[in-house]
Amino acid sequence: MFKLYGPPLFFLFVLHMIVCQDLSGPLQDSTFSVQEGNKPGVQYLYRFTFEPPVASLRLTGEKEGIMDILPKDGILYLNGSVDWEKKKVYKLQVEGLDANRVIVKGPYSITVNVEDVNDNPPQFDQEKYYGVVRQNSRAGKPFMYVTAHDRDDPNTPHGQLIYSIFHHFPSPYPEMLFQIDNVTGAISTSLTGASKLNPQDVNTFLLDISVQDMAGQSANFFRTNVDVNVTVLENLWKAPPPLKITENSTEPHPIIIAQVQWNEPGAIYEIVKKEKPPNKLPFTVNQDGNIYVTEPLDREEREIYSFFVAAKDEEGGWLAHPVAVSVTVQDINDNPPVCDKALATFEVQENERVGNDIGILKASDRDEQGTLNSRLKYRIVEQSPQVPLGNMFRIEFETGKLQLFRSALNRQVASNYSVKVEVADPAFKTLCNVEINVIDINDQIPVFEKSDYGSFTLPEDRPVGTILLEIQATDADEPFTGSSQIIYTITKGDPNNTFLIETDLKTNKGYVKINKVLDFETSPVYNLTISATNPEPLVPGVQYNSSSIAYWRVSVSDVKEAPVFRQLVYIASILENAPVGTEVVIPSAFDPEGDRIRYSLKNDHRKWLMIRPEDGTVYVAAPMDRETERTYIVQIVATEETNEARSSSAQVIIHLKDVNDNPPALPKDYSLFFCHPLQGNEEGKQIQVIDPDEHSHYQRFIYTLMGGSAMKHDWNLTKMEGKHAYISPKNRNLEAKIYEIPIQINDNGKPPRTGDVILKVKLCICGDDGECFRDVDRDNTFPTVATAVGILVGVLVVIGIILGAVFFHLKHKKQKEQKANPVTALNPSELRNLT
Repeated sequence: MFKLYGPPLFFLFVLHMIVCQDLSGPLQDSTFSVQEGNKPGVQYLYRFTFEPPVASLRLTGEKEGIMDILPKDGILYLNGSVDWEKKKVYKLQVEGLDANRVIVKGPYSITVNVEDVNDNPPQFDQEKYYGVVRQNSRAGKPFMYVTAHDRDDPNTPHGQLIYSIFHHFPSPYPEMLFQIDNVTGAISTSLTGASKLNPQDVNTFLLDISVQDMAGQSANFFRTNVDVNVTVLENLWKAPPPLKITENSTEPHPIIIAQVQWNEPGAIYEIVKKEKPPNKLPFTVNQDGNIYVTEPLDREEREIYSFFVAAKDEEGGWLAHPVAVSVTVQDINDNPPVCDKALATFEVQENERVGNDIGILKASDRDEQGTLNSRLKYRIVEQSPQVPLGNMFRIEFETGKLQLFRSALNRQVASNYSVKVEVADPAFKTLCNVEINVIDINDQIPVFEKSDYGSFTLPEDRPVGTILLEIQATDADEPFTGSSQIIYTITKGDPNNTFLIETDLKTNKGYVKINKVLDFETSPVYNLTISATNPEPLVPGVQYNSSSIAYWRVSVSDVKEAPVFRQLVYIASILENAPVGTEVVIPSAFDPEGDRIRYSLKNDHRKWLMIRPEDGTVYVAAPMDRETERTYIVQIVATEETNEARSSSAQVIIHLKDVNDNPPALPKDYSLFFCHPLQGNEEGKQIQVIDPDEHSHYQRFIYTLMGGSAMKHDWNLTKMEGKHAYISPKNRNLEAKIYEIPIQINDNGKPPRTGDVILKVKLCICGDDGECFRDVDRDNTFPTVATAVGILVGVLVVIGIILGAVFFHLKHKKQKEQKANPVTALNPSELRNLT
């Protein structure tokens, strides 16, 4: 008992009773918590208070030589260490005894829960792991797992584990080829690995996998590493070679045409249609990966089929990207030739020369072009009537070109011929009907009904397209042939094609129309010579003469007109920072009647321009901005100085050339995020920059991280010279919140412009899709008992110093008063009072 009441234990009890007055109470069922671990000395738990008849307390149960109670004082204490991994709960009973040690109260149940501390590093289940992955395996699809366990409490961060890939060897690319799920330990290929793993280059990798406890949220964690050997095998999941199927197969269907194979057994295969909208495909795939065609195919209906075959797992997730399958339908000769027209009609003049072309008979074949299946051969098999001779015509064997073969055409003997032509491919024959009409020779010229159509006067503002005159000529050749059709042409008096003549093909009547705007000042009178001709050439010995010529005089009368601009559109380019007064454009207009003109601006809505009324010169009137309007369009109005004040306008298009007058900036409300907790290997996020100036002024930006050494300690800015820079956290212990990172961006223009921006970066908890979905709450930390004791001791020391200073001041003051007023003591009690 002497050891229990020694000065150290006594001081501990007194201190705890002073500081933790709430850690005491009456006898009753109670539950306490104590942290595991070796701690020197005696640890105070609780003080039970009691009243007579209870004279002392007794503790029984699972004391394990560690827990006990001071019988007289009721103090429950711990005189040793507890270990959560060995025993998590201690069950005890406390009894109240009278002076004769007879139980008068209780027993009461006492439960002591051991709280876990992080005193065990995680351990992997194996000393080394081995895995196999196939080339081109889908990124994110696990091909193996590593598993670790921690003896600490799994319901606390002490036993919550986070996996990561510390490194892998070799490491041929800047990006990691593998990735690991930090919670499950599932290892899969990264996007880079899915595309670049190749057993021909490297077939074995060593992954250095680490696991740490505390859920990665504390600097006080334990880490353990293990080696994982990964073998890369060739990918079995490949597209079959291009397939060819002969059309209209008579074999029993379905027919196997190819096979695909996933890298592991158990895959579920499925055809995925490529077309949008999808059409029914005559193909299927079974669970062995065999691809079948389900019905005969017709090349003329569809020549090429393209679709995908996917391999899926039991949950329906894709094991890899689908492979493409291409099927070409091969042609057989299963289509006869077809005549393009039910009756092909041609014309031939009765004086046509032997060997001249009459026309081309057109036929087609739906079989594959460029093959023998669609090669056509032409042959005349019948001519009716066969007068004056048979074989009046021939046809080219390969081309179907019809030619005159005999010079015996006579319209009075036969005005038309019916010809049957056989068109054949190697398997089929077709008859095409041809009609050849013998037309009259052009031995008559057009004759005008009158040679002079007199004079005609019209105002110059008559609109284009107005019909001014009807003319008529006749031709004695066969109607509705090229020999009798008439073409009217103005051969003299209209060098600028101000007029045109259209012909009615049924009546051969001609209509003279205005083709261009009339102008009295330029051409007041037109003396027109009009000729009538045929599209078919005249026969030898016959020529056009004065009967095919007519005359007509047109006079244009003056009409008062508005000013005329020499250009309807004026285009200028000018720097956006051109000084006020800079000349932009000088338009040119004139008044047909010679009246004076004044100029004005219209639609100058930004008031950037001014105009000199006398000559129309346009100047810069105010600072311009290309970022506001790149192309500025206004109208110049020319008005004659007469009572009528007629006016016209022209358009001015001004292209503003850029100068570097804007600094780089960030988009409005722009921010980035990283998932918390940080793993230490986060890829940089691209910083998006906007600059209203043209790209020629900033082929690359120069980025500078501001904020001093503290900012550079926490954040990493990479690729600082280029169109884009990348930001990533350097300090993995950053807490979850929004950080404002100062960055200076220079656009490298001429002159260079610099923008100081604040980039907001959020560290937040992410969902399975890697997207931020909520902020991390800040930890609410409370001081421990030891911390509270320390704070209280500090406060007491400060109070003691203050009280000491007060007492010293009062004593010093009293001594001064005694010196000023000496007193004689009459008895010893008075003396004591004075001192």
